[in-house]
Amino acid sequence: MKNRVTEIFNIEKPFIQGPLNSLTNPEFIASVSEAGGLGILGPNAGEARITRSPIETTERMRKEIKKIKQLTNKPFASTIMVSEDLTYTYYIVDMLIEENVPVVLINGLLDEEIFKKLKQNDMKIIFRPLTPTTANAKASEAMGADVFVATGFDEGGTVPERVIGTFSIVPMIVDAVSIPVIAAGGIGDVRGVRASFSLGAEGVYVGSVLIPTFENPAAENVKQYIVNSKAEDLILFRTLPAYYRSLPGKLARELEAMDKNGETNENIAKHMGAGKNMRLGMVEGDTENGYVSVGTGISPIQSIRSVKAVIDDLMQDFKN
Repeated sequence: MKNRVTEIFNIEKPFIQGPLNSLTNPEFIASVSEAGGLGILGPNAGEARITRSPIETTERMRKEIKKIKQLTNKPFASTIMVSEDLTYTYYIVDMLIEENVPVVLINGLLDEEIFKKLKQNDMKIIFRPLTPTTANAKASEAMGADVFVATGFDEGGTVPERVIGTFSIVPMIVDAVSIPVIAAGGIGDVRGVRASFSLGAEGVYVGSVLIPTFENPAAENVKQYIVNSKAEDLILFRTLPAYYRSLPGKLARELEAMDKNGETNENIAKHMGAGKNMRLGMVEGDTENGYVSVGTGISPIQSIRSVKAVIDDLMQDFKN
C-alpha cells in the first residue's frame, strides 16, 4: 500500500528510522532500508572518537555513506545538524550532494540557503525541529520541506520544550500544513502506528523500538535492559535545552536528584556529559556511569528481534 510518504522517498513502507546518534552504523541503516523503511545515518554514526573539526566530521560521514551504498541499493538518508554555527552544516551539505544521498533529515533551525541548495539538487527534505510548532511547520513547508516530523513529549533522549504528547501534537500539525506529517515519540508497536495514522500522520519516525535489535550497535546488556523495562521505569530530569529522559542508573539518578534540588539546567547538562556519556551507557554498556536514552514506547518490547521483524510487525497494515 502506497501513500505520499512512500512515494516521496521511493520506499515500500512509511517507516522512518530515527538517526539515534551513535547508535547507527552502515549495517544497521542498510537493514532498515532493506526491510522497506528509510534508514538514516546519525551524526556520530560508527565513530567512537569525538571531533570538533568540520572537515573530519564530514569525511567520516562520507566514509559511512560509501559503506551504506555497498550494503544496499535502497534509499536512505543522512542527518544535517543545523545550529547557530553553520560551518559544519555547509561542509556536510556539499558532501551529501557530491555523494548523491537522496534524502536529508534537517534537525533544528530553518535556513533558507540550505533548503534552497538541497532542493536545487533534487534532494528530499525531512524537517524535524526539537519542539514542533504550527509556526515552524508552516515555515518549513514554505521553504520546501517534503515532510514534517511532529515529535511528541513521549520521545526518548532530548525531549521537546513543550509538554505536549505525541497524540496531541500530531493532529495539531496535520491541520496546519498540507505536506505529509510523520509522527514521532512513544510508538512501540502496531497500535501506536494505527493511532498515529488515525490522527492524520502519513508515516512514523521510530527510534527506541529499533535499539533492541540484532543489527543495532547498542551493547547487548542495554538491549536486554530495554526489553526488561517499562515506561513507568523511566527517569525524567531538566537539562539543556529543556528535558531529558533515561532508564535508571547511577548517573541518571544523580541528574534526577540535581533537578529535584533546584540545580540549574546548565549545571545539570555539564554533569550529564552529553554524547560522551550516552555512548558510554548505550554503546559501551556502562549503564551506571552513562545513561540509557529511550522513549515511553518501550513498554510493548518483549524480546530482541531483527530489524525486519520489528518493521514487519509495526507495518503489518502496509503489505504490498
